[in-house]
Parts: sequence; C-alpha cells; structure tokens
Amino acid sequence: MNQLLLRYTSFDAGHFDGDAENRGNAGLTLLQRWQETDGAANWLLFSINDADKARSWLSQADSLGHAPAEAHFLRTA
Repeated sequence: MNQLLLRYTSFDAGHFDGDAENRGNAGLTLLQRWQETDGAANWLLFSINDADKARSWLSQADSLGHAPAEAHFLRTA
C-alpha cells in the first residue's frame, strides 16, 4: 500500500475541506489526521493510488501557497 504523510505547520480546515474534490481526483484518500498536543502542527496520512497524480497535486498546492511543510511518500514494508 502506498501512502503519503504530510505535516502542516499552519492548517486551514476550511481550505482543506474545500479541496476534497481535488484530492479525490488526485487519488488521495484521507486515512488519519493528527494534531500535535501543543497544536503547532497537523499531520495527515493519505492512501494514494497514483503517485504521479499525488505529486502533481502537491506541486499545485505549492504554487498556490498551500503546500505542507513536509511530504513523505511511503509504502508498507
């Protein structure tokens, strides 16, 4: 299973909710969302079915100023 782990230092829940269709079109499905206990960062774990589409989605988010602070493509070992 391929997954994408993102860390946002600034998280806008309204923007995130509004981007659901774009994420779906990029083959991303949210599995889990965590917030650090001090509220400083949010971590999101997605399953991905097309790494190229996921990278394109990240690139678009970056160009619009909504990119995560970190992005890690992972696979189950």
